[in-house]
Amino acid sequence: MTVDLWMLVASGLLCLLIPTIYLAGRAQTAGGMQWGFGNRDTALAVPAWAARAERAHANLVENLTPFAILVVAAHLTGKANATTALGAELFFAGRVAHVIIYTAGITIVRTAMFFVATFGEVMILLQLFH
Repeated sequence: MTVDLWMLVASGLLCLLIPTIYLAGRAQTAGGMQWGFGNRDTALAVPAWAARAERAHANLVENLTPFAILVVAAHLTGKANATTALGAELFFAGRVAHVIIYTAGITIVRTAMFFVATFGEVMILLQLFH
């Protein structure tokens, strides 16, 4: 498997693992376990870090599909190369940093990491036209 595809798999695993962060926050909240096993008809007041982790997860979910499309398109068209591999690595590293920094509540650096990941996607996209 190419580096690009491995980074896609790693990004998918990251997406699957992030909920454990905010589920821990919910479990620590009074009534959180009952809320989790219930119908969730009311909002649960969770620690700010848990809410940020949930938003970081939603952000990754929104960005994972375009990343996957770019990686698969580069792979299927034979355009995968060192540049697409680097772009995929930047995407993954940027997304890992994004969730950590977002959960920690560090604002400006969080946005910078988002753009590192986006730059990785742009690198892959440009190779499709090369």
